[in-house]
Amino acid sequence: MFKGSNVALVTPFKNNKLDVDTYIKLIHFHIQNGTNGLVPAGTTGESPTLSHDEHEKVIELCVKESKGKLPVFAGTGSNSTEEAISLTTHAEKIGANAALVVTPYYNKPTQEGLYQHYKSINDKCGIPIIIYNIPGRSVIDMSVDTMARLYELKNIVGVKDATGDLNRVDQTLKKMGKDFIQLTGNDDNALEFNKRGGVGAISVTANIVPKLCSDFQKFSKSETDNELKEAERLNKILQPIHHAMFVESNPSPVKYAAKLLNLCDDEVRLPLVKVTDDTKKIVKEALLSAKLI
Repeated sequence: MFKGSNVALVTPFKNNKLDVDTYIKLIHFHIQNGTNGLVPAGTTGESPTLSHDEHEKVIELCVKESKGKLPVFAGTGSNSTEEAISLTTHAEKIGANAALVVTPYYNKPTQEGLYQHYKSINDKCGIPIIIYNIPGRSVIDMSVDTMARLYELKNIVGVKDATGDLNRVDQTLKKMGKDFIQLTGNDDNALEFNKRGGVGAISVTANIVPKLCSDFQKFSKSETDNELKEAERLNKILQPIHHAMFVESNPSPVKYAAKLLNLCDDEVRLPLVKVTDDTKKIVKEALLSAKLI
């Protein structure tokens, strides 16, 4: 269930309000174009600036509209353990298939603090929990040893690794084995990540090219030479897009790309702002290189 191309879904806004109609259209766009899973209310979904009602609403919409066709990994992390428990238990109650829980940002907990944070969430819920390890945004890095301790708990099943360190895939595989789910949070390293034992991605780029990302993921895990060569070909097409999506802070570039493709508006919430003209040029060139516009 938790593999392949899983989209870190953007949250569309209209006049600074959640654009429900467009969000529903995006969900069905992904159902129709081969996306393997939906990840609402993550970083790309601008979760830090969603109200509690909006946070719960976008998860509910994903569960309701996907109707079991795609698994929903609900973003339920917080730097407050109690808030993370509340969001996770709500996601479980409404039918989400898993919770994606980011390491607590700003507080800078120790490894023991990280362990106790996730254990507290684990003990209060009954759905699979995927650790979201992203030191670049949360400042702290969960060690492989701490992850191994957490994997002994009933609900901890894997990691979204956004460290950018491919050696972590090898270390994690050696420590926890192949049943511990490893998903990359870095689109640009997905090919090598999967070669080393990863099983997919939680992807920003999939917002705008879901079928390309899904096909790439499928072929990258193949055992036939022809399909592996196809994965390499698709990877070359995708690399300029991956790069363009992070020229400025995510999700401003991907929302601009989505606007060019008539998927949603490029409105973001402060403190994020729309991309500069220079970035617009880079995004357009990337889409042109892939013959998307």
